[in-house]
Amino acid sequence: MAIITFLKNQKEETGKTLSIAAIATYMSIEHNSKHLIITSDGRNERMKKCFWKEKKKNKMNFGIFGPNKNNIFEQQNGINGLVKIAKSNKITPDIITDYTRVIFKDRLEVLLGPEQADRDDILGLYPDILTVANQFYERIFVDLDNNVPEEISNKIINMSDIIVINLNQRLSSIEDFKQKKEEKQKFKSAKVLLLIGRYDKYSKYNIKNITRYLGERNNILTIPYNTLFFEAAEEAGVPDLFLRFKKFMDPDDRNAFFVEEVKRASENIIYRIQNVQKGQ
Repeated sequence: MAIITFLKNQKEETGKTLSIAAIATYMSIEHNSKHLIITSDGRNERMKKCFWKEKKKNKMNFGIFGPNKNNIFEQQNGINGLVKIAKSNKITPDIITDYTRVIFKDRLEVLLGPEQADRDDILGLYPDILTVANQFYERIFVDLDNNVPEEISNKIINMSDIIVINLNQRLSSIEDFKQKKEEKQKFKSAKVLLLIGRYDKYSKYNIKNITRYLGERNNILTIPYNTLFFEAAEEAGVPDLFLRFKKFMDPDDRNAFFVEEVKRASENIIYRIQNVQKGQ
């Protein structure tokens, strides 16, 4: 059981959510165990587009039989549906799964973040929800938004087994992390892994150069830019795409580098979890 929290070092786009979608989908296909993605961004749009197409909400109408409530269950999905249960300390692992969207049965589920005005109050329940969920899911991927209050964010980071810090290939992002690493001890922790989303292997800021510049012992992780993946992430096609990759992938295929890097990132995360939990 492990909590893997993804965050980014700046407000700039890093491909964090798409990186989570890729790694969690790959792991859930390759490993016969339960995986959960939890978002903390109330918009949730990026994650939704990866996995399912949103149904148009039914308008409430008042006929002779009273209000139409066909959409009630859909509105209660996600973290909002868990709020009352969590506040009453009656939350259990099987209750959590009642409020998720199932991507692969018994393999991958998504729990969407809060959408209502009292978002900060709901986010305060995340540590308790993660503690319970960690008893049920083999791996939990937390998409930690930059707008989560610092106190709550720190609690989630502290209870995480692995922290994946997402950078982009811009020099400003790389230098910003280097400075933070020199100033803050938490960025030097064995729990920290670095990942570049939307990676371009032809940039001069490639894996080897960035790894050397940041003084990392191991090559940083990447999720390369891939046309098929980014199209699938707009069309709820990520699960089907990875199933196709697994079935038909040829080493000479133009998509092979993308798949190999997702595999490398996944294997490194699992390996680091094992070492951290062993106290190495």
